[in-house]
Amino acid sequence: MSERVTLFVDVILPIALSQEFTYRVPFELNDSIQPLVRVIVPFGKGKLMTGIVTKIHQEIPTLYQAKYIEHILDEQAIITEKQYLLWKWMAQYYMAPIGDVMNAALPSNFKLASETKIVLHPDFDEQTISLDDREFTIVEALSIQEVLDLKEIAEITGIKTIQPIIKKMMEKRIILAQEELNDKFTPKTGLFVVLTENYRTEEQLNLLFEQLQAKKSSVKQEQVLLQLLQMGGFKNQQVTPLLRKTMEDNGCSLSAINTLEKQGVLRIERLEISRIQTEDKTKFEFPVLSDAQQNAATSIRQQFESKETVLLQGITGSGKTEIYIHLIKEALEKGKQVLFLVPEIALTTQLIHRLRAYFGAQIGVYHSKFNANERVEIWNKVLENNPHQFRIIVGARSSVFLPFRDLGLVIVDEEHESSYKQQDPSPRYNGRDIGIVLSHFFKAKTLLGSATPSIESYQNTREDKYGLVELNERFSQVQMPEICCADMKKERINKTANGHFSKFLLEEMKAALERNEQIILFQNRRGYTPIWTCELCGYSPNCKNCDTTLNYHKHSNILKCHHCSYQTPPIGTCPACGSNRLKMLGFGTEKVEDDLALILPGVRIARMDFDSTRSKNGYQQIISDFESRNIDVLIGTQMVAKGLDFDHVGLVGILDADMLLNKTDFRAFEKAYQLMSQVAGRAGRRSKRGKVVIQTGNPDHWVIQKVMEHNYTDFAINEIIERRNYHYPPFYKIVQFTIKHKDKDLVNEAADDFAKRLRTVFQERVLGPEFPVIARIQNYYLKEILVKIEQSAPQKKVKERLHELTDQFYSVPRFKSIRLVINVDPA
Repeated sequence: MSERVTLFVDVILPIALSQEFTYRVPFELNDSIQPLVRVIVPFGKGKLMTGIVTKIHQEIPTLYQAKYIEHILDEQAIITEKQYLLWKWMAQYYMAPIGDVMNAALPSNFKLASETKIVLHPDFDEQTISLDDREFTIVEALSIQEVLDLKEIAEITGIKTIQPIIKKMMEKRIILAQEELNDKFTPKTGLFVVLTENYRTEEQLNLLFEQLQAKKSSVKQEQVLLQLLQMGGFKNQQVTPLLRKTMEDNGCSLSAINTLEKQGVLRIERLEISRIQTEDKTKFEFPVLSDAQQNAATSIRQQFESKETVLLQGITGSGKTEIYIHLIKEALEKGKQVLFLVPEIALTTQLIHRLRAYFGAQIGVYHSKFNANERVEIWNKVLENNPHQFRIIVGARSSVFLPFRDLGLVIVDEEHESSYKQQDPSPRYNGRDIGIVLSHFFKAKTLLGSATPSIESYQNTREDKYGLVELNERFSQVQMPEICCADMKKERINKTANGHFSKFLLEEMKAALERNEQIILFQNRRGYTPIWTCELCGYSPNCKNCDTTLNYHKHSNILKCHHCSYQTPPIGTCPACGSNRLKMLGFGTEKVEDDLALILPGVRIARMDFDSTRSKNGYQQIISDFESRNIDVLIGTQMVAKGLDFDHVGLVGILDADMLLNKTDFRAFEKAYQLMSQVAGRAGRRSKRGKVVIQTGNPDHWVIQKVMEHNYTDFAINEIIERRNYHYPPFYKIVQFTIKHKDKDLVNEAADDFAKRLRTVFQERVLGPEFPVIARIQNYYLKEILVKIEQSAPQKKVKERLHELTDQFYSVPRFKSIRLVINVDPA
């Protein structure tokens, strides 16, 4: 008889703890257990959680008695060895618990815990899905109670380890986790014209055309049919459905479409637009590169021979996307997977449409707004390295966590964007940097693309760590926009300004509208006005939870806090002195929209900010209307600066450049330059030079001068000198510690204590503690401490020392309730 072996496993759990936990494997599961599968384990009092096995061994834990694992959920690993290495690297570098990394990486369907709330799937149909006795009991219970957690379901069924049954029911689409239902991503839909099944052979179509040609009244119906076959393509008895609006725009009569529908030739269906965007790529020729683009692509290939990472610095409108497409095609031909990172998925609709036109079903889109079922599907396809589907993943920062098997190329578009940085919750990682690390694990190549690279990336090219390829001419030889300044200080002295609009900007706007050009106005503040104040005593309504003033939103007629969403009705009289002399200071996008409607009556104006794009298709609708020229002037926050390409924008107005330059952040000038340059790049994109007007009280400011000259290189070198002199990135690493608690005195005491501990090791490298600009958010007082570490210092040892000091800090009993937020490389 073979010897009975006692096995133990180390398991990561999705909780904010840095250690892995050791569990004992029941003897009957010895043959089934393997690394990197999910297991159900007990944790705490009567609680079951899903964890991932990282190691199988025979070492008995000495500090506690190991509990038994309850169940193995997978027959094969659901993450790869390289993923686990990436998780460990992130936990170490970003000083985050590995449980937090696991939590961020896995779709919620993979992390069933006792508290997971379960509801019936909205598409569940009892008639079409056969249920066994246990499934029927669960469905019956959910029909009565609607929402149950796993603990309650376990009690109802009398089965302790309920997760395997729940997993099976989720796969059969009988139930789903409640959080998925709340976060469900609803794709854009539209009315499509579909050729019915009765008319999908050549004989049937020829007969139909003969009948239509025999009647003179059927000319428009014949035109509709021809348009559908030409645009939809007729191949293997299939015709791609066409958006009805597109057909109307191409001259098809709506009444003719309706007549053919009544005759049973066509059918009008509401379809998800994404469903019909995976056309056969053979219908689309790959873009022909200009000489400048071709030279840039060749240079990238050459630099990839000696460098892992290359920065493509291409001015706005230079056609970086076309170069990306050719490099993606080459990677696919080698059988490799491609990760295409974008800063915000909602703002890249145009890009995804263009990529789908060339690569069809090989494109997968991955981000947190999709529900967990869709994310699990893409996860599994990427994991199995499917040769036909999801070879290219387009996604926001969370897509770096996908289980790639054979990654060949990582593209980071608009690499300077701060939205690549995760703020809350932990791990506070930078998607661009993780993309580079992931690429290194696979010995793949990384291409960073931007018109205005981050100072860190640019300095890496100067130090020869990255390759640099410059693309300095716009596609079709269109000139860069002319940038002018409107001096608001002079205009206010001369009383020529009309509210927040300079006379110069309004004259340019009128001229652009007369030329039938569209206009974009940029103001990086939403709402109507940020401050209401009493003229007599200076009182301003403040948030009751945060140390900040309330913003007025006219469309909803409320005063609202942008940090905690507290809201209250507007005040009519000053509660401090009783005066009704209240005035508004500052302006947001709502006020710009209101004022402009009075100054330019009859002009079609729309607003694009966080408030106006909240509805499910709000963003796409505004973009579609602007492209269709149903909008003359588009007012927006930084949303209008990101990745949009419009043909008819002749003028861009930046309404308040000073607000961008006067922020209390060492990156303020860098962000201001990038934002102004990116917004300016929306002007004159196709055949005509555009114009940009920057409104400022200080037109001689050196940053504004560099924006006007389109001179990124000089700007970057100036900024690099400043950063070197004052010990900031890219020459020093920054670790930011934020002390949080509801007791202000305890925050002060804890911050002083922690700063003192840090100074014993890091001395003058420690700055603070100081209250930030907003010292209280959601009733938590905040104090910040910065530690600046030289790039040459051994980063691993530095992090280990910081962890030791943190543990010492928490060993003081009165500091146990303090929350210490660690942010490595704050954006």
